[in-house]
Amino acid sequence: MLWLVIVRNSLISGLVISSSLWLATSVAAAPSASEYRQLGLAYRTQARYSEAIAALQQAVELEPNNLSGRITLGWTQHLAGQETAAMESLFQVLYRDPQSVPALNALGIVYLVQGDLNSAVLTHTWAAWLEPDNEIPYYNLSLATHRLREYGWASLAAHRAAALEPDNSHPWVALAIINWDGGDRAAATKAYEQALALNGNYGDRAFLSYLQEAGFSAAQIQVAEQVLSATVSR
Repeated sequence: MLWLVIVRNSLISGLVISSSLWLATSVAAAPSASEYRQLGLAYRTQARYSEAIAALQQAVELEPNNLSGRITLGWTQHLAGQETAAMESLFQVLYRDPQSVPALNALGIVYLVQGDLNSAVLTHTWAAWLEPDNEIPYYNLSLATHRLREYGWASLAAHRAAALEPDNSHPWVALAIINWDGGDRAAATKAYEQALALNGNYGDRAFLSYLQEAGFSAAQIQVAEQVLSATVSR
């Protein structure tokens, strides 16, 4: 029965080799963390947030110490309206690096959108202290402090944001509503004219709904509509 033993051993060897080749091929074909991130970003561009988040979570599992990947996941969760999950992802970054300005920027925006204005102010103030030439925290501070009716602080923050990014129309719209609610209607329309000069779309009332994506609350958009009406009627 020697031939049976030889055949059996040959079959076993063949199975081992085939399994090894299959395993090697499977490992080689498995997407990398970078590839998962690229896939997640591609899904996010298409507003396919569930698929984007799933891919980005895979990337984080493969590279748990890649803080940029965690921030990308957190921001995508925010875009999907998953604010609690977004905060958890961003907290994980700040636990590892309390001075991560990108994570602070993102977390501050999550707080702002949720209406947790005091936390938004604290978070963005910390980001601005760490990186004084960063426009993002100043702009969001202007919106948060406006909602807190701290018009002096809001005006200072909006002016700083406009100085850091002179081609960005958002700080000028923020300054317009700050001046309007602060009682200086002339300064409000003047600031709004600056926004119009940078982006003529702000002359279209329907376009103002876009400001929600820029961090404005519904009440702030209504004030912007009032400033628009006053500006075009001059």
